[in-house]
Amino acid sequence: MTDQVVIRVPDIGDFSEIPVIEILVAVGDSVEAEQSLVTLESDKATMEVPAPVAGVVRELRVALDDKVSEGDAVAVIEADGLVEPVTPAAQPVQPEPSSPAVTKPPASPERVVTGQTEKKPATIPAPSAGDRSSPPVPMDSKATSPSGAPYASPAIRRYARELGVDLARVTGSARGGRIIREDVNRYIKSVLSATPAPAAGGLVFDLPAAPKVNFSRYGDTEQQPLSRIQKISGSYLHRNWVSIPHVTQNDQADITDMEAYRKANSERARELGFKLTPLVFLIKASVAALKKYPTFNASLDQSGDNLVLKKYFHIGIAVDTPQGLVVPVIRDCDQKDILQLAGELGEISQKARDGKLTPTDMQGGCFSISSLGGIGGTSFTPIINAPEVAILGVSRSKLSPIWDGESFQPRMMLPLSLSYDHRVIDGANAARFARFLALRLEDVQGMNL
Repeated sequence: MTDQVVIRVPDIGDFSEIPVIEILVAVGDSVEAEQSLVTLESDKATMEVPAPVAGVVRELRVALDDKVSEGDAVAVIEADGLVEPVTPAAQPVQPEPSSPAVTKPPASPERVVTGQTEKKPATIPAPSAGDRSSPPVPMDSKATSPSGAPYASPAIRRYARELGVDLARVTGSARGGRIIREDVNRYIKSVLSATPAPAAGGLVFDLPAAPKVNFSRYGDTEQQPLSRIQKISGSYLHRNWVSIPHVTQNDQADITDMEAYRKANSERARELGFKLTPLVFLIKASVAALKKYPTFNASLDQSGDNLVLKKYFHIGIAVDTPQGLVVPVIRDCDQKDILQLAGELGEISQKARDGKLTPTDMQGGCFSISSLGGIGGTSFTPIINAPEVAILGVSRSKLSPIWDGESFQPRMMLPLSLSYDHRVIDGANAARFARFLALRLEDVQGMNL
């Protein structure tokens, strides 16, 4: 026994007049229960209207770019069996007011009697793959995209474009090879976890080319070539930003006591020939935090499936030079006291400014620190220095009124910005790491100076 069912737009929340961006079936198609019929797209989401019953599509009541609201009919399906529970999205067909009345069939299925003439009813074959009232319409990537364009909805195309993904490289898993959001996400994950040969410019994704602009049309210009360091570091920074999912956790540390200790020992450092800067205290605190949270002292292996946990503590320090930014590495920071670190920091920073760093001086880092405290600012998002998984950004400290429970006290507060690789580190651990680091800076006596 068969029954015709109207498929209607289900509950779509507060939205109305939603455009139809994709028709996934054709009249005459056999469909399974829960198979998608059409795709709708609102400003915030894409949804598919499924068939609640199995059967044959007898009518499509929408076309591409039509706008629909909750309860609007999208299709009519001749169900394979009697439809018992009638839902808002699937209702038996009722005759339209302008249509002729539908005559119910007689009790006997053998014939239909009209007036005095006896006629046999037209035989309607059961829907099957080989015998239909209309030939099946193939729904695959070749049929829907004869030009070879990827088979994907406009929403998926926009999603891929925003992420810089070439859909021609993505394999669709939906019916007929159609590409869905999960396919795009799966492709991105496979690219990030693999180590393919980099494309031109060292990029992994197919990003659109920068626009070519003749700036001299708008006024006087002067061309200045980038320094060698800027050219080299630029491609690496771009690669790291595109290929690593960055998140930045911001916090503050009360360094009032630390500053008092630093100033009290500055004269001794000058006698030894170097300055005692806040940066060496940050190195010591970072080592303690790396020991407490070892996933920050790690790198992903080439497969992307394993973490390489490091048992050594080499800290990279970003140094601003006339030629550009470089990151020399201070080794075995866990084995050196505050004055040893200050002396080595002064030496390697001067070596960087003189342009005398060797490749070895910039290799083997576990964790990097980029300090803009001498310039200013309140926070920023430092870019992770791959293959490391985190980097600490430091802005200028500021004297602030802090409530101690009874009154406001002047305290020196240092802004901290921790960028981390979200593939390896989750937000909760990043917050714990940043807070532990701040507490270490606040406890100068327990810093193992």
